[in-house]
Amino acid sequence: MADRSNPVYCAVDTVDLPLAARLIRSVTGGTCPAVGGIKLGLEFFLAHGAPGVRYAFPAPVRATGIGFFLDLKLHDIPNTVAGGIRAVVELEPTFITIHTAGGPAMMRAAAETAAAEASRLGVARPRLLGVTVLTSLDRADLEATGVAADPSGQVLRLAALARRSGLDGVICSPLEIAALRAECGPDFVLMVPGIRPAGSATGDQKRVMTPGEAVRLGAHHLVIGRPITEASDPAAAAQAIARELGAG
Repeated sequence: MADRSNPVYCAVDTVDLPLAARLIRSVTGGTCPAVGGIKLGLEFFLAHGAPGVRYAFPAPVRATGIGFFLDLKLHDIPNTVAGGIRAVVELEPTFITIHTAGGPAMMRAAAETAAAEASRLGVARPRLLGVTVLTSLDRADLEATGVAADPSGQVLRLAALARRSGLDGVICSPLEIAALRAECGPDFVLMVPGIRPAGSATGDQKRVMTPGEAVRLGAHHLVIGRPITEASDPAAAAQAIARELGAG
């Protein structure tokens, strides 16, 4: 289980395996880790697969309680997504992402497979989070794909579908936190990217917020990448964020 006292998941978005390992060691080492979890995404997993996860983020580190967010954003027919989930449960991720746009049958198949495979292996069930509207998209982007809704409305629609389909939570932008918390209740997990400490560059994120603001609105976990990983001292940058949140 991830450390809920520190909601920050550090996004290690690189295909450089030694660099990923160094970054993870720097923010998880010592008696008081600087983050509550690590996110490894699609780029890393395509480049290095399960062996790369075991090398960069070894089991002894994860056994200390550091969360593991495997951000694969799976989206395919139900049987294929279920097979993908089955293949990674043995890595014991805390969270796995799938696209809510895959529909209710796909989401139900993923949820059922995650529970069954975890039971078979005797490990904790990974919690499934639905990807609703990517934080790089705005209304014009949605309209270009044929979605006649603003991002917030589409997020609420897909989150409600995810909840009915057995998912544990969703990925959402900071601007949807309050509405989703009201709509989906206190236990529905909200994992929030697009977080930038005050003064940080926004990069390609169009809907951003500071860590403190996001937590006050009801975010469970925050995904923060470049403000930590591109800092001259990643551990110090993460610790500064933790102090802002009262978690360090």
